[in-house]
Amino acid sequence: MTQKKPLKDRLALVTGASRGIGRAVALGLAKAGAHLILVARTVGALEELDDEIRRRGGKATLLQLDLGNGDKIDQLGPTIYQRWGKLDIFIGNAGVLGPLSPLQHVTEDAWSQVLDINLSANWRLIRTLDPVLKRSDAGRVVFVTSGAASGKYAYWGPYAVSKAGLEALAKTYANEVESSDLCVNLVNPGPIRTAMRAKAFPGEDPQKLHAPEELVPLFLELASPSCDFTGRVVNFADWLKQQQATSGA
Repeated sequence: MTQKKPLKDRLALVTGASRGIGRAVALGLAKAGAHLILVARTVGALEELDDEIRRRGGKATLLQLDLGNGDKIDQLGPTIYQRWGKLDIFIGNAGVLGPLSPLQHVTEDAWSQVLDINLSANWRLIRTLDPVLKRSDAGRVVFVTSGAASGKYAYWGPYAVSKAGLEALAKTYANEVESSDLCVNLVNPGPIRTAMRAKAFPGEDPQKLHAPEELVPLFLELASPSCDFTGRVVNFADWLKQQQATSGA
């Protein structure tokens, strides 16, 4: 029996694809039939991911890109247009944690780096990718946010501000393109077994956390042409409860 490929022939770009949530989502998209544009800073990790995707019968294009380089980001949309003519899915996953310290102790360089990567780079990505996303019959954009965006956690200043800004950015974009075929949403993963989580909570038992792979069905749902809502923050914990209730688990 032929395995169903719900995203066959769709083109998906994933930032921060070399590890953690980005890697898991990239593999899930490839399994669903999408051609991947994999974006990360480290070539070695991208090549390892590419090997795994190819072993599974998928296809990927690798792009080493530091999201702190605005000029390089700006070239991305025109490059995609010249090669493929459109972009169907954009997963904005890349992010940095930055310092966990009182606001008055955060250096200007550290503040700028977190805001540049987590917020400004995503604005640049929206700006350069918007034309090719609108050429898709069902463009889908999914950003990764965090519960820290609420600002309720002490010492998480730069990261919290960057994620709160990202939520406002994504919702603004969703409203601006609501008359098009684009849907723009965010996922709040909650506590997930990643390197960033381990850095933030070094004493935590990672085996008690959800694995990145468990998020994949949610991302596939939001990346699908059948997704019919936009401008929302979807909390993974709430989505999972709903799925379990529906399945009777």
